[in-house]
Amino acid sequence: MAKPKLQPLVLLCLLLCFSHGKSAAEFAVGEDESLLSGEDEVVMVQSGRNQQKRCDFSAGKWVFDQSYPLYDSNCSYLSTAVTCQKNGRPDSDYQKWRWKPNGCSVPRFNALKFLAKMRKKRVMLVGDSIARNQWESLVCLVQGVVPTGRKKLAYNGPSVAFHAMDYETSIEFTWAPLLVELKKGPENKRVLHLDSIEENAKYWRGVDVLVFDSAHWWTHSDKYSSWDYFMEGHTAIKTMNPMIAYQKGLTTWAKWVDLNLDPHKTRVFFRSMSPRHNRQNGWKCYNQKQPLTAFSHPHVPSELVVLQGVLRKMRFPVYLQDITTMSAFRRDGHPSVYRRALGQEERQHPRDFSSDCSHWCLPGVPDIWNEMLSALL
Repeated sequence: MAKPKLQPLVLLCLLLCFSHGKSAAEFAVGEDESLLSGEDEVVMVQSGRNQQKRCDFSAGKWVFDQSYPLYDSNCSYLSTAVTCQKNGRPDSDYQKWRWKPNGCSVPRFNALKFLAKMRKKRVMLVGDSIARNQWESLVCLVQGVVPTGRKKLAYNGPSVAFHAMDYETSIEFTWAPLLVELKKGPENKRVLHLDSIEENAKYWRGVDVLVFDSAHWWTHSDKYSSWDYFMEGHTAIKTMNPMIAYQKGLTTWAKWVDLNLDPHKTRVFFRSMSPRHNRQNGWKCYNQKQPLTAFSHPHVPSELVVLQGVLRKMRFPVYLQDITTMSAFRRDGHPSVYRRALGQEERQHPRDFSSDCSHWCLPGVPDIWNEMLSALL
C-alpha cells in the first residue's frame, strides 16, 4: 500500500497542538462537531504488507432500522453506567440506527457464526473504559445463543473473560488504558513509564484476536491527569506535550507487538479514538435524539494522525479499525444523565446532575463497531 500523504490540514493541526501545548482533548469533537475530512484517510493500515483495498467501512451514513437492537437492554453483562433504558432514559430510538457504508454494507452480526469462527480461540479487547464498553457489547451480542450453564465469567488480575464453554471460546477484556505501565513512585507519585510495557503485555500473550484502544487517558487535562510525571529509562520528565507522550507510548507498544507476536497466529486490530461530545460541561449530548447528518468544519483528530504514523512503521500487520467519524455523528448515543438510575424527583431536574458524553448506551453504537469487527474477522 502506498503511504498516503498527510493533508495540509493535518499538518497544521499537529503544528498547532505541539507549538501551543494544547491537549488533544481541545481538538476533539466540540462546538462545531468538527471531525475527519476523510478523503486521504488510511481506513485500514496493514504494515509491511501490500493489501487490496477493502470496503471502506468508515465512510457512510446512519440508517434507521426497526430490526435493531440486536439484543435486549436487560442483558445481565451490562454495567449500570451504560444501561440507559434501565436508568430511566425516556427515548429508545438511539438503539435502532444501523451504519450503512458507501458502496457496501456491514453484515448483520450473527452470534452463531461468530462463535463458530472463534471456536477454540481467545478474543481480547485491551484498553480503557471505552474498550470495556465495547467488550460488554460483544458479550451481549454473543451470550444469547449460549445455553445457561454453558457460559461463565472468570477474573484474572486486570482481566475479565466471558467463556462460551461449548465452543471453547473466550471473549476477554484487559484494563490497560495507557498500554504502557503506570506505577507508584517515590512519595506515592504516579509515574508513567513511556518505555515499559511487559507488566501489562504479559496478559496479551497467547491470544488469537487482539483489539487495542488507547486515546482518552492521554488527553485528560492537568486537573484529571492520570500521572504526576513521565519516565524514559532513568530520566524523570515533569511535563511533555500529550501527543508526543502518546507517540512514545504507542511506539513502545508497537515494538512489543513486532517482537513478540506471530502474524500467522494472532490477528491484531487497533480501534481509533471514540469521539466525545462533552463541551459545555457535558451538556452537548443531553436530550439529543437524532444522529447528526453533517459536520460544518471537518477536522482530523491529532490522536488519529499519531496512531497512523506509528502503525505505518510497524512490520506486524496491524489493522486500523476507524470508527471515529461514524461515531461522531452519534451524539444521541451517550448516557448523558442516565449513567445511573434517577429517582422520580430527580427526573424533574435532570440538568442538576453530571452528564456522561464519552461512554455509550448499550445496546447502541459499540454494537456496530462489533459488527464491523466480526466482518473483518
